[in-house]
Order: sequence, then C-alpha cells, then structure tokens
Amino acid sequence: MAEATQTWSERLAELGIALPAVAAPVAAYVPAVRSGNHVYTSGQLPFVDGKLALTGKLGAGVSDEEAKAAARTCALNALAAIDALVGIDNVVRVVKVVGFVASAEGFTGQPGVINGASEFLGEVLGDAGIHARSAVGVAELPLGSPVEVELIVEVR
Repeated sequence: MAEATQTWSERLAELGIALPAVAAPVAAYVPAVRSGNHVYTSGQLPFVDGKLALTGKLGAGVSDEEAKAAARTCALNALAAIDALVGIDNVVRVVKVVGFVASAEGFTGQPGVINGASEFLGEVLGDAGIHARSAVGVAELPLGSPVEVELIVEVR
C-alpha cells in the first residue's frame, strides 16, 4: 500500500508501471471529461501499443485469466486518460468502476473478470482505490474486445 506522503506517480514507479499513451478514441468521444471534482473516463479497451491485446468472448474461447489481465490493462488505460487530463497525482480516490464483459450464453463470471481492474486499482492506489462497482455481461463489445472498463474518480 502507498505511504501517505507518496504520490501516485511515485507509487507507479515503485511498482515498475508506466502509464501508456492514451488510446485514441474509436468513435466520436474523448477519453475523459472533468466535471467539478470528478473525472469520468470513456470505456477503455485493452489496447497495448495501439493494438487490441485480446478479442473474443468469455465462455467461448477467452479464459477468465486472460480476460482478468485484459481488465487490468483497461484500468491502466483509464488511469492514463485521467493522467493526461488532470494529472494522476490529483486523484483523491476511485469512486466507481463499471466493467463490461463480452459473454457467451451461460457465462456468469463477470465479477471475477472485472476483479482484474479492481485489484489493480487497489494495488496502485491502496485504500483510495476501493470503489463501488458494476460488472455487466454483454453480447458484444467494440472491435470484438472481451472487456471494457470505465472509471469515475474524485480529483483535487
């Protein structure tokens, strides 16, 4: 857990995590918007170096472990969008995580998949990463992604 005097930038460096470049939107929207003391990210896909890291559905070829790792990547991309907008060190806490999981009929493990994002946020932000959450199964996601994550964070 991060020390009280440690910045989030320092915590990321301590963990050996670099924030990636902000993923380019795939349609008509921006990666993040600030309203008052909150930042809302658009849904983030598991892009790595500009390419979707994984495609497919849970319960039809994509393993829970692969999707959990993809959810972590989505959360990392969301932090990058927040950093680009307001600076990561201005984050006070994560308020809510919404995760979408492309699910084949009968797949009910959405919460475990989105734990990839939630656990990552806790690793990086400690108690400030504890949040409310929704984990929703959907028929399809953009570009065939198995997972999409959006964040709402409180900022200074």
